[in-house]
Amino acid sequence: MQRVAIARALIMDPALVLADEPTGSLDSKTGAEIFHLLQELNKKGRTFLIVTHDPRITKATKRTIYLIDGKISNNPTVDLNIAF
Repeated sequence: MQRVAIARALIMDPALVLADEPTGSLDSKTGAEIFHLLQELNKKGRTFLIVTHDPRITKATKRTIYLIDGKISNNPTVDLNIAF
């Protein structure tokens, strides 16, 4: 179903594809295949904005932007003030 959703998202040749947890409901192997497909499409010029909680995906992307308490951050360890 994820591959079908990606195909539908790409059929109109959009400049930007929004992907909300594209590997979230998949087993590890299938998730890796989907992510590698997105990487290949990115190399061919497709732009993706991926929303994820998966640290493996964030490590493999060209740029990571964090949203912390409604604020955009490039470095969550600096901007996240946790008081216990």
